[in-house]
Amino acid sequence: MLSPRFLLRRLRFPVTFVLFVLLGSPLVAQTTQADQPPPPSPLPTSGMQEGDEGAAARVDASDHDSLQAAIDALPVAGGVVKIPPGVFEISQPLEVRTGDTRIEGSGTATQIRNVNTEGAAAVVIRPDDFENQPRARLWRVEVCNLRITGNSESGVGIDAVGVQEAVFRNVSVDRNGSHGIRMERCLENPRVIGCNLTYNNGSGLRLLGGHDIVVSANQFEENLDAVTLTDGFNLTFTGNNVDDHLRHGVVVENSYGSVIASNMIEECAGTAVVLDRDCYGIAVSGNAIAHHLGGGVDLKDAWGCTVTGNNFVLVHEFSVRISKDSGRHTVTGNQFTNSYIGEGKIRRADGIDAEQPWRKDVCAGIVLEETEDVLISSNQFSGLTTRAVETRGACERLMVTHNLITDHGRGLPEGTEPIETGDATESVFEPNMIQGR
Repeated sequence: MLSPRFLLRRLRFPVTFVLFVLLGSPLVAQTTQADQPPPPSPLPTSGMQEGDEGAAARVDASDHDSLQAAIDALPVAGGVVKIPPGVFEISQPLEVRTGDTRIEGSGTATQIRNVNTEGAAAVVIRPDDFENQPRARLWRVEVCNLRITGNSESGVGIDAVGVQEAVFRNVSVDRNGSHGIRMERCLENPRVIGCNLTYNNGSGLRLLGGHDIVVSANQFEENLDAVTLTDGFNLTFTGNNVDDHLRHGVVVENSYGSVIASNMIEECAGTAVVLDRDCYGIAVSGNAIAHHLGGGVDLKDAWGCTVTGNNFVLVHEFSVRISKDSGRHTVTGNQFTNSYIGEGKIRRADGIDAEQPWRKDVCAGIVLEETEDVLISSNQFSGLTTRAVETRGACERLMVTHNLITDHGRGLPEGTEPIETGDATESVFEPNMIQGR
């Protein structure tokens, strides 16, 4: 039989809960009311009164004599500058020196045209008095929905220095005499998303420092290089379209923990992806690396990287090269191929135009130069004009196994072996499935 004390203990919580529901709790009600945020205050417009410096502002550039005057109308707290459609010619850089600021146009109908011919940038974003306080930082500046153009003698399109959590979104930056977008010491979480960076004389995007960098869903065309990252780390470069560059596609120096994945990188005069100057722990994965006159992925000075799941097609000099300053890499699950489309047909015929060598049906394999500790496995090599794997110099601890090699060495003498072991020591080169020459 249950004791009254036990029953009282069991009923205590339900009785309290019922009393709370029926009678309410002033303490709880007061706490709930206090926790609710106050209603938002509307942003002041550009016609602010004196004393409003502490509030963010919404500025309509059409209310001002110039774009710089509109930007200068922002208080220290920042705000939004809305630029209407039109072509706005400038001869001196537009300077943004407030944080929590957005410069927003009306799509490409808003064009800022830099007519400066002395190497000056179109837009400069940096903290006030940065020259005397180089460690100063701005936070959260965004430029979006507009077009910035230059000329062969102008400078950078957008030059951001010391800006944390900078965002460039849906911006077209083209025909500048230097880089399209340059970001120096933008250390925290820089983002470049959905931009069109084309025909710039420098890099489409130049990154100096920074970490946790997101560069996604952009289009790069006919810059000198598409993207260059120096002395930064944790780059996420995904879903971009890189086409027709005068030198290289993606160049990463002194970085680690980065991902270059799911991009289309085509027709660079140089190399699609270059990892140099003490890179390590970088994944190059799932990219279409097509029709480069130089190379595909060049591991010049990199360690512990993975090259996997890429499609190397019509790459001329080498699809993957691992140099003497690199090692401990894994190259697996890639496709190395020419323009074969079945039934003995190829899309591009050798020698179709001797003056245009890019028309030739060329595809190169892997080159290993005095490297060590490299695993090359489960790749398919087909339609190569070179060997599948070539070693140069004294390599150590190579494992080249379980690859499928067919229709190889089309540009080499009859009987050339598809794998050149050279002077490699402590290495394994079988089993592999090899068919045809």
